[in-house]
Amino acid sequence: MNFDFPEELKILKEEAYKFAVREFTPVSKECDREEKFPREVWKKACEYGFIGAWIPEEYGGAGAGFLANTIITEQFSRVDMGIGLIMASCFGAENIYLYGSEEQKKEYLPRIAAGEIIFAGAYTEPNAGTDVAGIRTRAVRDGDHFVLNGQKMFITNGTICDYFVVFCITNPDGPRHKRFSLLIVDAKSEGITRNKIQGKMGIRASDTAEISFEDVKVPVENIVGKEGNGFYQLMDFFNTTRTMVAGQGVGLAQGALDKAAQYVQEREVFGQPLANFQGVQFQLAEMATRIELARQLTYKAAWLVDQGRIDPKLSAMAKYYAGETAVWVADKALQLHGGYGYIDEYDVQRFYRDAKILEIYEGTKEAEKLTIAKIVLKEYQKG
Repeated sequence: MNFDFPEELKILKEEAYKFAVREFTPVSKECDREEKFPREVWKKACEYGFIGAWIPEEYGGAGAGFLANTIITEQFSRVDMGIGLIMASCFGAENIYLYGSEEQKKEYLPRIAAGEIIFAGAYTEPNAGTDVAGIRTRAVRDGDHFVLNGQKMFITNGTICDYFVVFCITNPDGPRHKRFSLLIVDAKSEGITRNKIQGKMGIRASDTAEISFEDVKVPVENIVGKEGNGFYQLMDFFNTTRTMVAGQGVGLAQGALDKAAQYVQEREVFGQPLANFQGVQFQLAEMATRIELARQLTYKAAWLVDQGRIDPKLSAMAKYYAGETAVWVADKALQLHGGYGYIDEYDVQRFYRDAKILEIYEGTKEAEKLTIAKIVLKEYQKG
């Protein structure tokens, strides 16, 4: 088996990291403190082809695939995961690519790649997170449009997006998993209220919002795929985007290790660099090993997506393990910084704060474990 990357992916990895160092570093502290979306940096990322890199060339994208998108996300998160999330997130647009009509693909995907529009996926609700099928937002058919009512919570890009892909009930009397559909909703539509959520622990540069839909009219042609298939479409979406979230975990962990390895060589204690102590070296070795394990899981899961063989078990494994690794490595990195790691001047404290969300969003780590266990048990039943 060939474990070597094609030359174009090696170059992409290097260029994505250089871009992040050059463009993120000067604004990271400001965006974190002020919970600010750096639109100019986002525009530059679009110009370089980093936004929606998975979008095929026929729809104006780079056509680089989901492994490439995961690598870009990894390298961006290595510098600043909050800003990186804005750059990597086309949340909702993946649904259009996977299940949308040709007209929808031509209408929206080129504009995303060109930096003309931003998408948000409106899935989670105040009382429905992991229990996706427990959502209450409803769209009622009325002639040539739907009337949408409901609330969404913790929506990435919620106040800065131009369009939502909304997960909602369109067939309330159908079987539990056949009641749902996905709708493309213009964010400027009358009846939409968007409130930015302030005071997040981490990823503060990334916009997060609570959204309210009150009698919002949505054209019937804005339904994504077949009506009633929304739940299954959303599951495919998560199995795809979890590779991106796993890439965030790998990147954040690598960035935390970068900072720790540099610090322990510069910091002197008892007359010698901290790095000379065997206990410190052991910690660095374990950090690097866990990161590499997470990286290989993540790359394989993303590669399978590009091969048209989405593996829900592997995607869940990658997301769960990479997230847990990021939290563990960030904790070790901060500890190695001692008291300096606890103050705002040192970026490692931001890595520590950012990491925790990786065990929560896009499916909690407990939900990922359930997914993995169910598939494992099913495999043994077949045997």
